[in-house]
Amino acid sequence: MDIKEKINEIVEKIKKDPSLMEQFQKEPVKAVEKVLGVDLPDDVVEKIVDGVKAKISVDKVSDLAGSIKKLF
Repeated sequence: MDIKEKINEIVEKIKKDPSLMEQFQKEPVKAVEKVLGVDLPDDVVEKIVDGVKAKISVDKVSDLAGSIKKLF
C-alpha cells in the first residue's frame, strides 16, 4: 500500500463529502476506515490520519493564500 497515494485519495473523498468531513473531525479513525473499507491496525490508521490532517491543513492554507492573492 502506497501511503501517500492513499492519503491523497482519502483527502479528496473527505473534501468532497461534508458529512464525511464532519465525521473525520469527530472520529478520524472511523472516517478513514470507512473510506478505505477495511479495518487496519491502530498504528497504521493513526499514521494515515496524521497524514490526512496535515494534507487538509496545507490545502486550506493554500486555498487561503490563493484568495488573498486575488485581492491584490
